[in-house]
Amino acid sequence: MEHVPALDEPLKKSLGPATAKVLGEQLGLHTVGDLLHHYPRRYAERGELTPLADLGDQLDEHVTVVAQVADARVLTFNGGRGRRLEVTITDGAGRLQLVFFGSGVHKPHKELLPGSRAMFAGKVGMFNRRLQLSHPAYELLGADAGASAVDAFANQLIPIYPACAKLESWKIAKAVDAVLPSAQEAEDPLPPALREGRGMVTLPEALLKIHRPRTKAEIEQARERLKWDEAFVLQVALARRRYADTQLPAVARRPAPGGLLDAFDAKLPFTLTDGQQTVSREIFDDLATEHPMHRLLQGEVGSGKTMVALRAMLAVVDCGGQAAMLAPTEVLAQQHHRSVTEMMGELAEGGMLGGADHATKVVLLTGSMGAAARRQALLDLVTGEAGIVIGTHALIEDKVQFHDLGLVVVDEQHRFGVEQRDALRGKGKQPPHLLVMTATPIPRTVAMTVFGDLETSVLDQLPAGRSPIATHVVPAKDKPHFLARTWERVREEVEGGHQAYVVCPRIGDEEDEKKAAGPAEDEAEKRPPLAVLDIAEQLSKGPLAGLSVEVLHGRMDPADKDDVMRRFAAGEVQVLVATTVIEVGVNVPNSTVMVIMDADRFGVSQLHQLRGRVGRGSAPGLCLLVSEMPEASPARARLAAVAATLDGFELSRIDLEQRREGDVLGQAQSGVRSSLKMLAVIDDEEVIAQAREEAVAVVAADPGLDGLPALRTALDALLDDEREQYLEKG
Repeated sequence: MEHVPALDEPLKKSLGPATAKVLGEQLGLHTVGDLLHHYPRRYAERGELTPLADLGDQLDEHVTVVAQVADARVLTFNGGRGRRLEVTITDGAGRLQLVFFGSGVHKPHKELLPGSRAMFAGKVGMFNRRLQLSHPAYELLGADAGASAVDAFANQLIPIYPACAKLESWKIAKAVDAVLPSAQEAEDPLPPALREGRGMVTLPEALLKIHRPRTKAEIEQARERLKWDEAFVLQVALARRRYADTQLPAVARRPAPGGLLDAFDAKLPFTLTDGQQTVSREIFDDLATEHPMHRLLQGEVGSGKTMVALRAMLAVVDCGGQAAMLAPTEVLAQQHHRSVTEMMGELAEGGMLGGADHATKVVLLTGSMGAAARRQALLDLVTGEAGIVIGTHALIEDKVQFHDLGLVVVDEQHRFGVEQRDALRGKGKQPPHLLVMTATPIPRTVAMTVFGDLETSVLDQLPAGRSPIATHVVPAKDKPHFLARTWERVREEVEGGHQAYVVCPRIGDEEDEKKAAGPAEDEAEKRPPLAVLDIAEQLSKGPLAGLSVEVLHGRMDPADKDDVMRRFAAGEVQVLVATTVIEVGVNVPNSTVMVIMDADRFGVSQLHQLRGRVGRGSAPGLCLLVSEMPEASPARARLAAVAATLDGFELSRIDLEQRREGDVLGQAQSGVRSSLKMLAVIDDEEVIAQAREEAVAVVAADPGLDGLPALRTALDALLDDEREQYLEKG
């Protein structure tokens, strides 16, 4: 029979089936290694020994005292059904009462006899104006117990574990005690030179110190070491992906002088910002290499990402290749197609009368197109007639064939799974170059962790002519007249020739009603979120009567959606009541005001994204966040943060701090529990940056990790369970 490494042993062998079952079902811990990596959340201290006379100053604090039992008596209450043990202890200078209730009475009643000496640890409480310890932990001291026994008990750090209803922290501590000897066999993933160079303890030592520390310094040593493991193994996984990508062949794409790109630049009515020029240079340098570009382009809503992406696509078309842009929704694909053809003018009319010499065809491909239009689009792609295609997931289908796919641009990366992106990449004769765009600002550490296999470019200037957006919170419940004023403001903007968005969290159709409302944080959250169809009706009949109000949501027929968007863009619709379908990419420069209903139901980054839809022209933008949540609630604090700054990076930090770390690592994408237990992506920026450097060096020296078997094992453990998915979001 083959030998199972100690840390891979199933828990039921060490702990017995009942405990192992609860650990597995409730906490997802199945092996000895899983339990050893279930770290204490914090440590309670029994504290320094306290003289009884000083306890008055320590109400509600954990104390440890050494004293002698003066007397003990059992009292009954509830007609003899309840029992209470009261013990009075003294240290010669002061007295204190201890109480034990119910079934907890028997053991101390037998052991705490008058005259016996013991240490007691617990939280100081007050009952009937007298200090007492309720159900204290205690340890009897023999007549010969010296200072060292007292010391060992008093200064112990007690680990408090993340627990569940069926298994208290102290039971988990007992289970850890049972498997702790196996920690000696833990394989150390850090290369010895790296560990020694940074003066870190070994992994077995770190596990021992995190679970059973003797001092606070030991906890720190262990934490530092375990954080490093997590950061380093993750960064090695990403470094290996980057290394593998550099080994793939790709066709170098260099724009032809005097070609399509030059013709496009010549007709631009404005100059590119410095940021756009810098980022374009980075992209063109990548496109000119013979291995595939993998670049993440992040920039605020309206920072001109589409312009940068379009120039990259034109550069590829210039040298005979094709470029595909993948958008998450049909509305957005149509919008991109419209804005790209408008920006290119006659350069997008390849093969047509009036098309320019260098022109190419720009085709749209979505699921809802008619059969004839779809057939023509597919034909244009396979013959190479169309240099640029813009589409939704429909681009990924088997039927879609390219003549020579050279560049894939993915818009709003977080909405695409890995398989979809890989399927599109598989359409090139050789792997195409990849540019991923996002308007959700990502703090540097998260970019290094989640998108660590991509090089990152940031556009942080807004193009000239963009106006500032003022944001205000409207407390609808506390100040109903503020809400009335909100609709007056909308009317004023519309009468001034502008347009408005009203965003709601829900559609309000029958399918929508079936979904129950989420968990309520407060009374205001117990009602279902406001719905597009209801609000649109109330506004048309009430405060916005006489204006043209239309609705837009994801369950409308694609042709109807496109019609509404087209009429809104043309200025025929004055107020658009919509769900978050407008969050990405809808560009109507004439819209100046956005009202977000139940704004507390949206995340910080999402509110920031939505707000970026107004103020896109020369008139200033206004965003009103309507909420019924009380002023002191966390939800209102979130809204205040959004109102206080337009800096997306600052807001994304706030957003991350409020969400669990696991969400950051893309659980939404993969449904896998986060592998990070000790590392905090936001706080440990330095550890992550250093781990990345070390990982790059290790992989460059030994790409197969042949000389580091323990690191390979740790990597396999990280990458099993579909965890590859969240590493592959790049």
